[in-house]
Amino acid sequence: MRTQVSSLCKGARVIPVVVIENVEDAVPLASCLVENGLPVVEVTMRTEAALAAVEEIAKHVPECVIGVGSILTPQHLSQAQAAGGHFGVSPGTPFSLLRALEISDWPFLPGAATLSEMLTLRDAGIIEQKLFPASVVGGINMIKSVAGPVSDISFCPTGGVKPDNANDFLSQKNVFAVGGTWIAPLDDVNNKNWDAIAERAAAASKI
Repeated sequence: MRTQVSSLCKGARVIPVVVIENVEDAVPLASCLVENGLPVVEVTMRTEAALAAVEEIAKHVPECVIGVGSILTPQHLSQAQAAGGHFGVSPGTPFSLLRALEISDWPFLPGAATLSEMLTLRDAGIIEQKLFPASVVGGINMIKSVAGPVSDISFCPTGGVKPDNANDFLSQKNVFAVGGTWIAPLDDVNNKNWDAIAERAAAASKI
C-alpha cells in the first residue's frame, strides 16, 4: 500500500519548492532549511544538477525528507527513486505516468487542476494530490468547492502560494500542506544567500 506523503512530513505544513543549478549548493540549502524548521523540501527536476543534488542531500542531510518534483515520465520516476528521493511530485499526470504510479508503491503527490483529474487519480487510489497551479485554477475557492464532492482527497496547493495567503490555504480541512517557491528563490540559492533563506524558512515554519 502506498505511503501517504503527509505521513513523511514530520508535521511540516510548508514545503519549499527549490531549483538547484549547482550541486555544491544542495547540502548547504537543505541544511539551512532543516535547521530553520522546514524538514521537507521539493527539489525540482528542472536542471541537469537536480538528480545529483538529490543524491548529495540524501547522503549528507539524512534528516531532510526529499521530494523530487517536476516528474513528467516513468523514466523520471525511476531516476528520482534511484537518486534517493523519499517521494515524488508532478505538475500534472499524463496517462503514461499514471500507469507507472499504479504499479508503484512509492509515495507520490501528483498534480491535478480539475475535478476530472482529481477523480481519475482518486480512482487510481491516490488521495493526496498537488493542486497546481493553485492560484490560477481557483485557489481557496477551488479548495472549498471540491471539499464536498471529493471530501476524501487532501491537497498540497502549490503555485501562487505566498506568506500572505498560506494560512488561508492551511486553514482548510482538505489541505495537509502547501508548497512555496518564495522561501528559497533561485537567485538567493545561486548567490549562497543562506541568511535570507534561513530567515524566510524560520518565518514559514511558524505559519
